[in-house]
Amino acid sequence: MKKTFNPEEWGESSQAPAPQNTTPRTTPAADTTYDIEVVTQRIEAARVDITGDYATWRDLGFALSDELGENGRDYFHRISRFYAGYTEKETDDQYDKCMRAHGTGITIRTFFQAAKDAGISVSVPSKTSTPSHTSFYGSNVPVLPRDSFSANEGSEGNDGIEGEEEPPLPSFSVQIRDLLPGLFQKIADQSESEQDGDILLLGSLTVISAVLPNVSGIYNKRPVWSNLFLFVTARASSGKGRLTLCKYLIDPIHDRLREINEAEEITYKQNLQEYNANKKKMTMEQPEKPPLRMLIIPANSSATAVYQVLGDNDGQGIMFETEGDTLANTFSSDYGNYSDGFRKAFHHENISYVRRKDREYVNLKHPRLSALLTGTPKQVQSLITDAENGLFSRFMFYFLPTGAEWQDVFALSENGTVDDYFKGLGSQFFDFYKILKEAGDVHFHLTPAQQDEFNGYFKIIHEEYPQLLGDEIIASVRRLGLITFRIAMILSTVRMMDDGDFGTERVCSDDDFQAAMIISKALLQHTARVFKELPRVATQKAAESGQKTVRRQLFLDALPDEFDRQTFIEISSRLGMPLSTAERNIKKWTDEGLLIRQDLGHYKKCK
Repeated sequence: MKKTFNPEEWGESSQAPAPQNTTPRTTPAADTTYDIEVVTQRIEAARVDITGDYATWRDLGFALSDELGENGRDYFHRISRFYAGYTEKETDDQYDKCMRAHGTGITIRTFFQAAKDAGISVSVPSKTSTPSHTSFYGSNVPVLPRDSFSANEGSEGNDGIEGEEEPPLPSFSVQIRDLLPGLFQKIADQSESEQDGDILLLGSLTVISAVLPNVSGIYNKRPVWSNLFLFVTARASSGKGRLTLCKYLIDPIHDRLREINEAEEITYKQNLQEYNANKKKMTMEQPEKPPLRMLIIPANSSATAVYQVLGDNDGQGIMFETEGDTLANTFSSDYGNYSDGFRKAFHHENISYVRRKDREYVNLKHPRLSALLTGTPKQVQSLITDAENGLFSRFMFYFLPTGAEWQDVFALSENGTVDDYFKGLGSQFFDFYKILKEAGDVHFHLTPAQQDEFNGYFKIIHEEYPQLLGDEIIASVRRLGLITFRIAMILSTVRMMDDGDFGTERVCSDDDFQAAMIISKALLQHTARVFKELPRVATQKAAESGQKTVRRQLFLDALPDEFDRQTFIEISSRLGMPLSTAERNIKKWTDEGLLIRQDLGHYKKCK
């Protein structure tokens, strides 16, 4: 536990700042309270401990008590809760002492600086309404205010995602920079902003996830490989095109497979020509057509072609599309609807199909497919039509805001173009890939302490996020756990390039585990942002039904004890109810005995 603080000794401490005020401020500006609330929600969403050592924790108590007085106690609990040794009583006692220790000179700036140092964004948009806060502590509140989680709230012309009042989403690349293996540090070095660093790292993780076929781990009692699905969404000209740089990391692998394929095709054609010329003169088996070797699979392929390419490449491949609606259009066609197999591949479930030409039954065991898509928010919705679609929860989502600054388009580095730089990284990774393949199977593990932290975090968000977003988010939370495990697996494998350990057992380092968790916590909030814009079919129907019920009751209550047809027409018109609906309601209530028809066009309420 944190050291007990004695306020009477505060003035004697050599580390104490000079007193400036004699009384704490108890009536803060409304905007400051709003800023504290928004930043606190982000801390809760990231589940990060900003209190650090005792001195930092103490100063945070001074900062909140100085700015908010007694109203800061709840915030002190909310930010202290993520310390492993937190207790409610000790936190209350500490805040009491901070309240009694006047004139510390520590202001609310200390709170915002501590949050910023922990990787939490402290940029707060202009206030429209103060976010509410639920009573339970430790709630993982997404960046958005809690009352904003409803479907289809995006303003038109804004592509349905980012409204002017949306708080910024968290980034992570700067926070994890020093935790990363060397290859990923080199990638992060090429970023033009924190968000650009995020998408370059996510894109690189995704493409590399497709080429680690001999690295696996056990998750939920099942073997899993490293494959990831990523969708980076943003409005046009937001910088998502930078993801094409990540493709250079695996181009040498794809090119090598194509070279092998071309050589095998030449040999096949020569053997086939010899077979056709001599099949009547000698006994000779007809040569078999070679497999279609490739790594990068076009998304606009037919379902059979996609499955055949996976089959020809030991179930391994990646789809890399810069326009998300390419896959959406393919899924909506008769020839290309492989969405079922696409979803199965995320969990390495067997995919079965029949080759029409050869009338051959094919069963792909443990397919290992990765996918990287980019597109506008509307393209997300064209691919994933509603929140109940099982495809949504399989993706990592990252929402990239539109950059406000003009970049120097003529700037060059000493190493040439950024394309050349990534091609060089691709060449380095190709050398590592060849060694890794020769090393044999590698089994990845988390340490027992890492497993405890992992389970503790996901248990909490699994309980809390459905309260914020509805039950449809549960699948995303559960699969985010698997995604986080896979990210840790990729980081740990790539670290072999640094330590040279190609043993069959790979235990995750604390650096790689913490980096994966930080990425996961940011992705959770990005997923929530995208999720809230998807139509909720069941929810919307229920809401519409509820609205109709309320309006129907208002209509009934507005009718006098006795009325005629003209009266109920006028009342229904004032309520905005169509005449046909009003007539149906009158008939329904008459049949149910709520109304009595006294004469043609004349009615009386039953009491």
